[in-house]
Amino acid sequence: MAKQLRFTSVFDIIGPVMVGPSSSHTAGAARIGKVVRNIFGETPERVDIYLYESFAKTYRGHGTDIALVGGLLGMAPDDARLPDSLKIAHEQGIHVTFIPKNDKVDHPNTARISLSKGERSMTVTGVSIGGGNIQISEINGFKLSLSMGTPTFITVHQDVPGMIAAVTDIFSSAHVNIGTMTVTREAKGEKAIMIIEVDDRKPKLADQLRQLPHVDNVTYFE
Repeated sequence: MAKQLRFTSVFDIIGPVMVGPSSSHTAGAARIGKVVRNIFGETPERVDIYLYESFAKTYRGHGTDIALVGGLLGMAPDDARLPDSLKIAHEQGIHVTFIPKNDKVDHPNTARISLSKGERSMTVTGVSIGGGNIQISEINGFKLSLSMGTPTFITVHQDVPGMIAAVTDIFSSAHVNIGTMTVTREAKGEKAIMIIEVDDRKPKLADQLRQLPHVDNVTYFE
């Protein structure tokens, strides 16, 4: 009997729609940039992008640089503006620096992105694992494994008492089970981040989370 094939994403069948020659170096890179921008929650003033192994060697030739910056500007992998992303970032006053590194890492398509605006800063490490799919492996030095393949809410909020309880109460009231939850902060009383993976697709809960006091930004991914 023939073995039944199972696909978890349309990417598994046709690949992602994108600008550029390589799904890992362009579609994946653009997704990394866009996710990082959403986690940061606002347009940065300065971005330092550290590139490792394959990304470090071919980032200009394969368009990884324009894809990462395009994502940081909120562009999707198939956005027609993507080839002009470096110019657009410059016009918006965003200072971008690319820093190829010789360090060995767990995956060859790895980028560590440091963003800052005023006194606020954040560092996120993303990996392009192929077919336009990505993982977020670190936020502000906190190790994690975020594949963006599970319904996920990311909040950026002020680090004040009661925030975790207020957020989890919304999920409890909606009968949504939390699979994993990661909380990290810049410093006591400063900006904090919650990454919440849930069992059910409930994108409308993002609107309820945004209404909470001290919440600056909420992003929902499936």
